[in-house]
Amino acid sequence: MTAPREIDTGLDGFRWWPGALDAAAQAALLAEVLRAVELSPFYRPVTPGGRPFSVRMTNLGPLGWVSDRDGYRYQPTHPETDAPWPPIPETLLDLWRDLTGWPEPPDACLVNLYREAAKMGLHQDRDEADLNAPVLSVSLGDTAIFRVGPAAGGPTKSIRLASGDVCALTGPARLARHGIDRLLPGSSGLIPGGGRINLTLRRAGPSSRQS
Repeated sequence: MTAPREIDTGLDGFRWWPGALDAAAQAALLAEVLRAVELSPFYRPVTPGGRPFSVRMTNLGPLGWVSDRDGYRYQPTHPETDAPWPPIPETLLDLWRDLTGWPEPPDACLVNLYREAAKMGLHQDRDEADLNAPVLSVSLGDTAIFRVGPAAGGPTKSIRLASGDVCALTGPARLARHGIDRLLPGSSGLIPGGGRINLTLRRAGPSSRQS
């Protein structure tokens, strides 16, 4: 693949490639994801306190991130069907390899479906075994107002993530606080029924590079 143009975000370790996937690549990836969703349907998780998420979720890969009253964790099966998660599409594996340079493939891909007023509060991705491994995120569908800030706290900044954009949390920004404030409804016609699908690739299990 041709290396996409990277934008300087001003936050060390937070990397952003606007338009990394063109329209044809977005449509092809979405078709793969929707086929996987037929096997591993979206569901609405709850927080450990019992509050429902505003987004619906599923997963791809050997492991999937889940949340329920027992806490946050990775597991190999869908919490409602008990079936294994479908495999991660090759397009996503290629993006991980080409953009992060991490020597091991991701073993988890969280798939979030945002409709209408769905959002995601500021949080850190820290349920993985190796917090040095990057997190790579792919946006499909409506533009999202993405908020990100340093792990230690302080001012955050907002970025508009459009369909086809890819970003990554690496190095000093691996534990950056981040979330989705809102969508811009109707900014894309890609997702049937409207909204946004976000694909988050992670290395959930132990890494050979852990010290």
